[in-house]
Amino acid sequence: MIGAAGPRSGRRHKLLTEELRQRLPPLYSQENRGGQAVAYVKFFTPDSNWAWWATEFDGEDTFFGLVEGHVKELGYFSLRELEKVRGPLGLPVERDLYWQPKTLAEIAPELFVKCRDGEASA
Repeated sequence: MIGAAGPRSGRRHKLLTEELRQRLPPLYSQENRGGQAVAYVKFFTPDSNWAWWATEFDGEDTFFGLVEGHVKELGYFSLRELEKVRGPLGLPVERDLYWQPKTLAEIAPELFVKCRDGEASA
């Protein structure tokens, strides 16, 4: 399959457009927002249950956001690594072209449960 991202990638579209690069806030800019941090882009493997939601980007390679694989967790992930990853059927990671920005609490409410004192747990 030859796509917009190149004949060898097997990808039909770019994982990160220039528009998204400009829209994603810099690393650490949402770190105090907790569940109210906004995920601007979603990546996923079409042949497995892995997904990555990016809330911040360093402008070159490193994202921060929510990762769902074996468990859901917050952490850093790499654009270069996403471009190389293949699912169990050999399909590349894709960007959800219809994704609309949402807060992390909307995506994974179980990670941002209110404690008794009113503070979020994550």
